[in-house]
Amino acid sequence: MIGLVVVSHSRALAEAAVALAAGLLPDQGVPIRIAAGSHDDGFGTDAVAVAEAIAEADAGDGVLVLMDLGSAVLSAETALDLLESPVEVELSAAPLVEGLLSALAAAGGGADLATTAREAEQALAAKRTQLGESSEIAARNDPHSSTAVQAVDDSLATDTFEVTSEHGLHARPAAELVSALRAFDATVRLRNATTGVGPVPGNSLTRVLTLGVRAGQLLEVTASGPDAERAVAKVRALNENRDHDQSR
Repeated sequence: MIGLVVVSHSRALAEAAVALAAGLLPDQGVPIRIAAGSHDDGFGTDAVAVAEAIAEADAGDGVLVLMDLGSAVLSAETALDLLESPVEVELSAAPLVEGLLSALAAAGGGADLATTAREAEQALAAKRTQLGESSEIAARNDPHSSTAVQAVDDSLATDTFEVTSEHGLHARPAAELVSALRAFDATVRLRNATTGVGPVPGNSLTRVLTLGVRAGQLLEVTASGPDAERAVAKVRALNENRDHDQSR
């Protein structure tokens, strides 16, 4: 499993970002370390602290480093020269909050360093979609976009149902869905059957969020593999359970 490091000028900001990501995606087992703030509890970054955080986060499969402002990048770059042992490190241009959440989802699912970095850097795709950018533009911005993925010919299970959660398939339920689907030996694809956006892979938080599924819209689930039926049923159950929680 890869590790994650958050580099920020503000210790409070870094801790809040990690708390948010861990709250939305608990129990991922991903090592996350923070290198933030100056020695006197002020604003700043320290290359030595970044190097130490990278070494601590490394579990053998590499470390993805997310940063906030310009000098945080400089500190991270300098830290690479300070590492005492070789570590595969990727410095990410991803937005700090969205990128961290997407990276945690990917790393928790067992993605390698390159895949996790790609997920993090595409974390703004969902926000672009929400603000009205067309799915075609989002796909051009993402050369690895899954919106062009075709339906699986040998799919064993499919279902379409209305998403009635008040806020639709927003960050928290999307994160829960992606996390839950890891338990199944199945390839799952999701499509917003109301708007036609998708299909996207159910194991990619960044792509699931680009569906922009709102309350009252239809979510189409298609799965193939040994656990296809169970995976599709799980997606429906998550939607129904969230509706039940909101009604109490």
